Amino acid sequence: MGAVFTSIGRTVSAGVVLLIVIVVGAGLVTGQSIKVDHAYATVIMRWLHVVCGVMWVGLLWYLNFVQVPTMPKIQPAESRTAITKFIAPTVLWWFRYAALATVVTGLLLAAMNKYIVEALTLRPGFIMIGIGMWMALTMAFNVWFIIWPNQQKVLGLVEATAEEKAAAATKALYASRFNTMFSIGMLYCMVAQQNAPI
Repeated sequence: MGAVFTSIGRTVSAGVVLLIVIVVGAGLVTGQSIKVDHAYATVIMRWLHVVCGVMWVGLLWYLNFVQVPTMPKIQPAESRTAITKFIAPTVLWWFRYAALATVVTGLLLAAMNKYIVEALTLRPGFIMIGIGMWMALTMAFNVWFIIWPNQQKVLGLVEATAEEKAAAATKALYASRFNTMFSIGMLYCMVAQQNAPI
């Protein structure tokens, strides 16, 4: 069992195997076989969308609630190098691509359920999900076009003067805090659509 938990790849693979066992087991207990059709495909797409969204918002909140507030407390300042050289670039890679995957799976899910136009144009009955989608799109834009370019300067991944790094840090922080603020309403809109469409 220890071998499963010493590798993130094996841990995730074990999680997928466990999921398959749960789905097959539930089908056997209830007597309902899995029918791979459009409805089941939308379940899989919704699951992928939620998984990607958990990764994205989880990393957003990790950065805003844990990493950023803790960095100034790390003394001596040279000790922060491990975070800026190794942890932050990895976090930001997963952060960017989780944002992209969340948007792609969300748009695919909306298309599969045939409400993408209604949601994006905020038609009655799709206002909540539409607002949530627009908020998520805005957040993803911030990730790729504001946070990431500025973080590259802050982390020294691209050339920048000390003044440019300071300005970039402020821009990245504000965009990240904006996304944190937006995430609260966005998540509500995503949940509310299913239960109380307006």
